[in-house]
Amino acid sequence: MSLSPDLLLHGYSIGIFPMAEHRNAAELFWVDPKFRGVFPLDGFHVSRSLARRIRKCGFSVTINQDFAGVVDGCADRSDTWINAELRDLYLKIHHSGQAHSLEIWEGDQLVGGVFGVTLGAAFFGESMFSHRKDASKIALAYLVDRLRQTGFRLFDTQFLTAHLASLGAIEIPRSQYRKELEEAINASADFTVPLAQSAEGVIQRMTQTS
Repeated sequence: MSLSPDLLLHGYSIGIFPMAEHRNAAELFWVDPKFRGVFPLDGFHVSRSLARRIRKCGFSVTINQDFAGVVDGCADRSDTWINAELRDLYLKIHHSGQAHSLEIWEGDQLVGGVFGVTLGAAFFGESMFSHRKDASKIALAYLVDRLRQTGFRLFDTQFLTAHLASLGAIEIPRSQYRKELEEAINASADFTVPLAQSAEGVIQRMTQTS
């Protein structure tokens, strides 16, 4: 199966997403989980230890400053579903304004991040990576805060992992997901709105609702 950016986005709009079996796989396949992982935007759990880490980590946070670097960081593992074709598709969609990254920096070194695709007010989280302790958790906290502040209604994580569940993600049936998806993609949001996402502000907003 060879995909175009338009076909990829159409797949997201009807509730399916592509994967490769491994990094060197020549083909992609569509996935339509019976149960879908989602992050309720008012349900992110900030533990005391994570709050301390956000305050004292010394990391800086940016958006869309190194999209390719984040994708490559996510794919740089022994078991990955991001092959060369998917990487190319994500970069094309990013250049068209419908895929975004949030980066975690230690000085000038990229040490973590998360990226995803957007349609309307839906954010389809693709993958994240961490080269420092808690960098992916910090990236998710800043991402959820940004999604909440910029009008998003749905944060799709595709699958529910123990790591995501510990932070507040849940699993919902396919039928419920598709209903929420339809409502979200028919609404509007803007991931790139300038925000002052200070560590203390993120913690306060997250702990008010978690």
